[in-house]
Amino acid sequence: MNTTLTLTLEEELFESASKYAEERGQSLSELVENYLRLITSEGQVYYPDQLSDRVRRMRGMIAMEPGANLGDILEEELGKKFDD
Repeated sequence: MNTTLTLTLEEELFESASKYAEERGQSLSELVENYLRLITSEGQVYYPDQLSDRVRRMRGMIAMEPGANLGDILEEELGKKFDD
């Protein structure tokens, strides 16, 4: 079930965010919804049909242990990519 949310943003931020969403094939609502889903998902399980196509495609790209530091993992993976 969807509900309506009204946000007040600075015009420049609204335009920038709208362009960002459009470049990624999303609506601004989808962008905000996915961000809110991301920051509130600690300990929650989401099923693939609840996520945008883009997020669904990215799932599982990096394996992480609980409590792992994402920055360290990204640094390690990028090192592997560019050290070859």
